[in-house]
This record gives sequence, C-alpha cells and structure tokens, in this order.
Amino acid sequence: MRLKIVHETQYQYDVPVGYGLQRLRLTPQAGKTQAIVSWQIDIDGGREEVRFTDHFGNETKLVSMEGEPHVVAVKASGIVDTFDTAGVVGPHSGFTPLWLYQRITTLTEPGPAIEAFVASVPAGSELERLHWLLGAIADKVAYEAGATAATTTAEEAIGLGKGVCQDHTHIFLAAARMLGLPARYVSGYLMMDGVSDQVASHAWAEAYVPAIGWVGFDVSNRICPDERYVRVAVGRDYRDAAPISGIRLGQASEKLAVRISVEQ
Repeated sequence: MRLKIVHETQYQYDVPVGYGLQRLRLTPQAGKTQAIVSWQIDIDGGREEVRFTDHFGNETKLVSMEGEPHVVAVKASGIVDTFDTAGVVGPHSGFTPLWLYQRITTLTEPGPAIEAFVASVPAGSELERLHWLLGAIADKVAYEAGATAATTTAEEAIGLGKGVCQDHTHIFLAAARMLGLPARYVSGYLMMDGVSDQVASHAWAEAYVPAIGWVGFDVSNRICPDERYVRVAVGRDYRDAAPISGIRLGQASEKLAVRISVEQ
C-alpha cells in the first residue's frame, strides 16, 4: 500500500523564547515492512543544528530556537510504500543489545497490579502468550482519549482501567519483559478507516521472539500491524521514541497545535 503522510506541529509563544532545543524523531526508515519513496522535514522559525542516528537506530535532528519569531513550525511529509508481514519485522539489527530492551524504565516499571496481571498469563509458546497479552490488556484497559498524560506509568494506567495507545504499549512492554522477552516501544503512523485527519501519531509495541525476530502488537486495535502502519522510531518507552521532545529557557507561555493526515 502507498501512503501519503503529513505531520505538522506548531509551537506558539506569547513572548520571545530565550533559548529552546527540540529533538525530532520524525523520519521513517526502510525495512521489511516499508520502503521510503520520498520524505522531507521543513522547519520554520528554528535552525537545524545537527542530525545523527541515535543508539536505537532512529534518525534524529536537533533544532534550536531563540528570540523571534514567536511561532516555530515543523512539517514532516512524504510517501511510504508499506507491506503486510503479519506484524513480523524480522531479525534484530543495529548496535543496541537485546538485553537493553528488557530493562525496566520509569514508565514501564511493574507494580502489584501488573505483577498480578502477568501471573494470570496462561502457559504456552512465547507467541501464544504475547497474543494473549494483546487481547487481555485491551479488555482490561479501555481506550479513552484524555484519561492519562504523557507521564502516566504502566502501573498507573492499568490501575485506572483506561488510557490511550501509549498506555496500552507501556503495559504490554512491562508484561512482556516480566515474561523474559525483550520488548520495545514504536512510534509511527496508522491509516485509520474513514479518517484521514488525526491529532496525534500512533504507538504500539514490538516483542522479540527467538524463532521469529521482532513482532509488532497494537493493543489499542487488537491486531498485529499490517500495511496501514508506518514505523518511525523505537526505544525502551515513549521517552526514547517521542516524535518531538525538548527543553526551553525563559518565561514564554507555549501553545501547541498538531495536525496529522495519513491517506492512501
């Protein structure tokens, strides 16, 4: 499937910014599940300082901003050919060791609720247990926009019983790691049926199954990713794979607007 993607992010400030630095992870990489036909990132109001590939294999740009103007806009756009591989991404590659994806992070640290949940996972192969997690988490944590924040942990979300794709993914990561499997967070895009305009990118998990390699699991939609998905960045949790993150100095008040369109 050929997908056209436009991801626009605008930051508006009421006074000049003393100094700010944004880290952009907005460039998809070619692989078994996708081929990049064209891709570009346009920046208005900021200056690209450096670009590099981080230790997770994500193409990263650092963009600085200071003083005027009061508006900084970032637009990532392009065309990607995608392939349905039944969620299988393939063998592990790159410099990041598999054991790093088994490490507990602040957002994925299990507590009593997740420990009890994992204790209920039935016996079976690694793949069978991961598919069980896919459905069980979706049953236990209802999808509800606005119910949680970017700082909500997996333990908090499972206790609350509601959340968004980020929360579903963090719970899945915590559970898979407790089962002894490397698991990583994926940020990217999803072409939704009947909807082209969106207000946020998507997130799902990938777990490493020794006989198969990395396999994707989208708890929010109860499926393994297909040709409607575009992978952009990976990491141990949201903080490692966030599309845009950064810091700023000064007293400026910030307003954020995001618009995303994904269409065939």
